[in-house]
Amino acid sequence: MQTRNKIIDDFSQLMTNAMGVAQGARDEAETAMKGIVDRWLADRDFVTREEFEAVRGMAQKAREENETLKSRLDALEAAGSKKG
Repeated sequence: MQTRNKIIDDFSQLMTNAMGVAQGARDEAETAMKGIVDRWLADRDFVTREEFEAVRGMAQKAREENETLKSRLDALEAAGSKKG
């Protein structure tokens, strides 16, 4: 009976160790994959989210300024056509 418990205990310990090794391998694979993806993205010269948002804000401001200038130009043209 005691031999059986020893075998079960040994098997349980073996499985626990195997799970630890598997978890370590998984963590290492994730780290390696993240490094590969990070290098690939860096090589592609993609913009960061912050850079994208900054340019997006500048474009929005330029559109608003263009609309303002267009409205003023339309008003000047309308005033000029009334005089002539």
